[in-house]
Amino acid sequence: MPRIFKSSEIELTKNRSSIPHFSWKESSPLGDLSQSKYLHFDIKSLFPGTFSYPYHCHRNAEELFVVLEGEATLRSPDGFQTVSKGDIIFFEEGPSGTHQLYNHSSEPCLYLDVRTKATIDVCEYPDSGKISILPAMDIFEESSKVRYYAGEEGVRDKWPEELLNKDT
Repeated sequence: MPRIFKSSEIELTKNRSSIPHFSWKESSPLGDLSQSKYLHFDIKSLFPGTFSYPYHCHRNAEELFVVLEGEATLRSPDGFQTVSKGDIIFFEEGPSGTHQLYNHSSEPCLYLDVRTKATIDVCEYPDSGKISILPAMDIFEESSKVRYYAGEEGVRDKWPEELLNKDT
């Protein structure tokens, strides 16, 4: 059954960023309200002179913006370009889909943000060298990356000797 979201009935709430340059209003996750199996979507309103999320890409989710009102500057691996009402912007998975918006105008920029729903996603933030595991929001510095078997050298010490020597 179709679910219609009337723009006049969608309430936007200000986010709680500790950095004023990242300031916007957003709706509750409309995709959750619709019980969508594959999509997560909401409406965002980016205040003048502010940025959307930090410059980032997703390893396990695609994303699509539809600009509903206003305009902003898009930062991507292709550089900087203006997006405005009616524009549809697609971001693929991985580094080639890295993106960030900045509202360079004096009016809010309202856009629909649609992403594929991944049970677990990894966001990379090239400017700050961070990695975030979503939806838990566990954030790590990329510099803490280690080899797969790091710290596993003493594996035999964790097993009872009689099990290790069984049938050998």
